[in-house]
Amino acid sequence: MKLILTLFKRNLLIFLFLISLISFSSLSLSKHNAVVVTRHHLATEVGSKILQDGGNAFDAAISVAFALAVVNPSAGNIGGGGFALLYDANKKTIESIDYRERAPIKAKENMFLDEKDNVIKGLSTSSFLASGIPGTVDGMYQIHKKYGSVPISKLISPAVELAEKGFRLSKFQANYFNKNRDKFSKNPETKKIFVKKDMWKKGDLFKQKDLAKTLKRISKFGRDEFYSGETAKKIINYYKKNGGIFTQNDFLNYQSKFKPPLCSTFIDYDICSMSLPSSGGIVLSQSLNILENFDLTSYDHDSLNYNRLLTEAMRFSFADRSEFLGDADFNNFDISKITSKKYAKTLASIIKSSKSKVDIDSPGEYFTESEETTHFSIIDSNGNAVSNTYTLNTAYGSGIIAKGTGILMNNEMDDFSIKPGFPNFFGLVGSDANKVESKKAPLSSMTPTIVFQEGKPFLITGSPGGSTIISTVLQLLLNVLIFDMEIDEASIAKRIHHQWKPDILFIENEKKLEGIDKLGFDTIYRERIGETHSILFHENRYEGFADLRRPDGKAISVH
Repeated sequence: MKLILTLFKRNLLIFLFLISLISFSSLSLSKHNAVVVTRHHLATEVGSKILQDGGNAFDAAISVAFALAVVNPSAGNIGGGGFALLYDANKKTIESIDYRERAPIKAKENMFLDEKDNVIKGLSTSSFLASGIPGTVDGMYQIHKKYGSVPISKLISPAVELAEKGFRLSKFQANYFNKNRDKFSKNPETKKIFVKKDMWKKGDLFKQKDLAKTLKRISKFGRDEFYSGETAKKIINYYKKNGGIFTQNDFLNYQSKFKPPLCSTFIDYDICSMSLPSSGGIVLSQSLNILENFDLTSYDHDSLNYNRLLTEAMRFSFADRSEFLGDADFNNFDISKITSKKYAKTLASIIKSSKSKVDIDSPGEYFTESEETTHFSIIDSNGNAVSNTYTLNTAYGSGIIAKGTGILMNNEMDDFSIKPGFPNFFGLVGSDANKVESKKAPLSSMTPTIVFQEGKPFLITGSPGGSTIISTVLQLLLNVLIFDMEIDEASIAKRIHHQWKPDILFIENEKKLEGIDKLGFDTIYRERIGETHSILFHENRYEGFADLRRPDGKAISVH
């Protein structure tokens, strides 16, 4: 009897050990590597350090956003705004945050027109009327309040250090500073920081003392420092002094908004992106819905017929964008009209029945009822994910820095339809749905996106590029989901872009589409289209890739 009890106890211990081993293995498998991908290697290193020190994806995103305002001043910002998708792996929920800039209270529909209703050149892009109320600081603080686990002072600290001690310029950045020398020289405060008498060179140490002081104040006094403290006063007073229309109430009343993302299906995937005031998710969804009506796997990636389908899907979607989309708080258009599968099927049938370019004269006739931005993607070991795109609009925004702040201010007012049918900087035209109005957000093309497979993040991506953002994200998704490319190959593949107006098909160099002109398309070849920073789940781990179209980007995997 004693022998039986001994064997039973021994076997029970083995059994319990095996159970604990299985439980431990399951726990280990629930964790995976974390990845940070950004436009600048120093910002990527900042984000990965936050993760290594125990922060989550949301903490890393906040730290990266502030760091990019220092090391990537052409687009990284606290003087602009943007959008982010936020996936909480614990709650298995996804939401977006809209921290887009808003028009000042005194903004008016005709503010950029002369007495004869003609557009005044440069007023919406480089004057003191060009800026909307910045949203980045509020957006980051709202994310931190809801999702953060690390004190925000620690998250801003790397940006302060980079601004105060400086960082070494790459060849690309030095050349880009020099290229924009004339723009910087129009504002004395900007000129002092960004213009160097003997020109910038690779390896030069770039310091931003005023920006460091501003970041220190924000870190110490919080979100309200930017919207009602010393920083707000400096910006408002400087703009008033120079003919701007900013008021204290503009800053006091600014508030970013959490809202549901726009989610749709494509084959076996759930795809979530931004809704209004970004057109990104809507145009992406409509384009994918159209293309879903074709057996895409039967096409070669670089074939003329496949690229024709892509072009027509983009043309229909951008045409509807120009006519119907604007800030949902000011425009009650039902977006389901253009994102429905039924509507897409109608448009697909029109493409199928035509052997050449489809005529799209009037957007919506088949109803049956902004290049300088930056994106980063982050996932932590628990599966929390952030897809963030933010911008100053054009390179270095308006080129204006309010005295003593070091903050480059946006020129997002140009993203409004400043006159119906008149193209903005990116050639996009709009209607009254996107006209200038007090406290309104201008329509955007930013398309931060997370693709889910079986309920888990499968692909996280986004891009800069003004109107080309949407077509860039669209093609990256198709490269992965249809053509089964790995993330590096999908990112490197050459792209095309069509936005209805101007009626031109843009093609990246080296991507030759023989015979496209015979189908009725006018073409222009350009150096690059978009710049994705993506994370893909591949062979039981996440892989990141920073687009090679411009240097300085970096992906880091954290174990």
